[in-house]
Amino acid sequence: MKKFMDENFLLHTETAQKLYHEHAAKMPIFDYHCHISPKEIAENKSFENITQIWLYGDHYKWRAMRTNGVDERYCTGDASDWEKFEKWAETVPHTLRNPLYHWTHLELKKFFGIDKVLNPETAKEIWDECNEKLTSGNYSCRDIIRMANVDTICTTDDPVDSLEYHQAIKKDGFEVAVLPAWRPDKAMMVENPEFFNDYVDQLGEVANVEIDSFDAFMVALDKRHQFFHDNGCRLSDHGLDTAFAEDYTEEEINAIFDKIRTLKKLNAGEILKFKSCMLYEFGIMDHSRGWTQQFHIGAQRNNNTRLFSKLGPDTGFDSIGDVPVAAPLAKLLDRLDQENKLSKTVLYNLNPRDNELYATMIGNFQDGSVPGKMQYGSGWWFLDQKDGMEKQMNALSNLGLLSRFVGMLTDSRSFLSYTRHEYFRRTLCNLLGNDVENGEIPNDMKLLGEMVENICYNNAKNYFKFQ
Repeated sequence: MKKFMDENFLLHTETAQKLYHEHAAKMPIFDYHCHISPKEIAENKSFENITQIWLYGDHYKWRAMRTNGVDERYCTGDASDWEKFEKWAETVPHTLRNPLYHWTHLELKKFFGIDKVLNPETAKEIWDECNEKLTSGNYSCRDIIRMANVDTICTTDDPVDSLEYHQAIKKDGFEVAVLPAWRPDKAMMVENPEFFNDYVDQLGEVANVEIDSFDAFMVALDKRHQFFHDNGCRLSDHGLDTAFAEDYTEEEINAIFDKIRTLKKLNAGEILKFKSCMLYEFGIMDHSRGWTQQFHIGAQRNNNTRLFSKLGPDTGFDSIGDVPVAAPLAKLLDRLDQENKLSKTVLYNLNPRDNELYATMIGNFQDGSVPGKMQYGSGWWFLDQKDGMEKQMNALSNLGLLSRFVGMLTDSRSFLSYTRHEYFRRTLCNLLGNDVENGEIPNDMKLLGEMVENICYNNAKNYFKFQ
C-alpha cells in the first residue's frame, strides 16, 4: 500500500516518476490566468493566519462547507478566523475524492512542510504551525510566489482599472513579471441598463471621452486598450455563457446603444446583436495590437437569487451551463478569420460534454502561422481536477497536438494555489507514463522529457511572448 501523498503521489509508473522528477518538477510556473490581487502583490501583503490566505474569497471551499451543513456565518460571515478554520477542518474529511482534499494537503505540504492530514483532531496544531510561519516575516505574497518558482503572472483586470498596482510592482523591480489581462465583460452587460450605463460613465471618465454615441464608446475602449498595452498587457479574456455571432448592421448597433443610454430595456434580439458586435470588435482590437484572446465559455452564474442578493457574485452559486455553443463560436472565429484578423486564441469549456467539440473547433482555424495558434485550454473551474484534466488532454491528444499545449493555470484568488500546477504536472506525467508502460508510445525519454517541459512551461512562454 502506498503512503498518502508521498513524493510519487499520482505517479503510478516508473516512467511517470522519472518524467515528473527529472523534467516537470524543475520547470518555472507561467501563470497566464488568475484572479489574485495585484494590490496585495504591490503592497507585499502578509497574512495574520491561515484563514486569511486560505478561506477568504475561496468559493470552492465555501461550497463544500455549505454542503457539509456549515452555517454561512463560518463561510462569508462574521465568525472569527479560528472558527472559520475550525469549520473547514471539520469539513475536510468529508471532501475525500473531491479535489479539495488533494489541494488542501498539497498546499500544506508545499508551503508549510506539513504532512499531517487536516481534521478536527489536528486542526489546532496545524493552525498554530501555519500561523507561526505566516507571521515569521518570510511568508509575504512575494515570498510565496518565489517559493512556488513563478516566472510570470497575469491578473484579471477591467478596462476602467488604473493598473496603478502593476505599475508599482514593476517600479519596485520585483523579479516576477506581474502583468494585466484585459477582461471587458462589463462593457457587454446590456441586459442590465442601469449597470451598463453606470459602467459607460466610468469608462468615459477614465478615458477622458464624452460617450454620446456607440462610436465614442468604442473610442474610449480603444484608448483603454492602448493604455493596457502600454502597461505590458498582451492578453484578453472573456467570461461567456456561450459565444455570440448574430448578424447585425452598423445602424442597428447605433440604435441599440442610443436606446440603452436612455435606460430603456433591450429585447432579447437586441441584446444578442450588441454582444455579437462587441465580441467581434474586441477581436479586431486584440489583433490590431498583436494580443492573444481567451474565451472562458459555459458557466451558468448566480443561480441562487436569494444568496446572490445577499453576498454578491463569485461566492459559490455558479454551475456548469448547457447553452449550445458550436455554431456561434465557429461563426465568430470565422468572421474574424475571413478578414485575416483572428488572433491567437485560447478556448476553455466548462461543460465536459463539449470536450471534443472544442478540440475539433481549434483545428478549423489553425493556419500554420504559429505552432498551436488555436489552443484548447486546460480543464477549467469545475474541470480542473484529475479526471477533468485527463479528459481534456485525451480529447486534445486524439484530435489535435498535445505537444503544442500551453498547459495549466491557477484561475485562483489564492496565493497558495500554485500547487495546481504541480497537480497538473503529475497528472500529465502519469498519463504519458501509462502509455509508455502499455507500449502505446515509445520509451524515448529525450522526446518525452522535452514534451513535458514544453507543456509545463516552454510552450506558454513562447506562445504568449509577453517579454
